[in-house]
Amino acid sequence: GKVIVQFVVKKDGSIGDTRVARSVHPLLDAEALRVVKTLPDFTPAQMHGEPADVWYTLPITFKLPDDEQSQPERPNE
Repeated sequence: GKVIVQFVVKKDGSIGDTRVARSVHPLLDAEALRVVKTLPDFTPAQMHGEPADVWYTLPITFKLPDDEQSQPERPNE
């Protein structure tokens, strides 16, 4: 699934105001937000030569294993 995350790169380059714009599943949404919050500081945008806050939209694609492969093997009972 693809979770779409939006966030602001603030004037100081830090990330703030993270939110999920398109959800797939609550666990994947939480992981996408966690990953975005761990990104290093960005170089802030500039408007008229001054640092400015800018919104970004980032798609994060999760590839999960097939159900067959993700099931643990069970010993014969």
